[in-house]
Amino acid sequence: MMGPHELYFTASLILIIIGIYAVMSKRHIVKIVIGLELLTLGVNLAIATTGLRIIDGVSHVDALAQSMVAISMAIGAAIAALALSLAINIYRHYGTFDVRKLRRLRW
Repeated sequence: MMGPHELYFTASLILIIIGIYAVMSKRHIVKIVIGLELLTLGVNLAIATTGLRIIDGVSHVDALAQSMVAISMAIGAAIAALALSLAINIYRHYGTFDVRKLRRLRW
């Protein structure tokens, strides 16, 4: 039987793998941003899990891990907002969200 640490680390590993797959294989900019958010979510879950302590059957989370996750969530939200605003501007200017078509516009 898996304990909470193993379960949370497994879930974070799955989220990280899905996020890396989405970033590496997708051509749509918005899907890439969603993959980055899944990757960030997996890392945040792993950080929170490292701070998880079970004392006498009661779960406690270390304050340092909570603060690291909260700061990471705020930074991740700002990055996602910036990336989506850049995606909107790219679509307005070039008329596409496809990364491969944007690569051909270099020179």
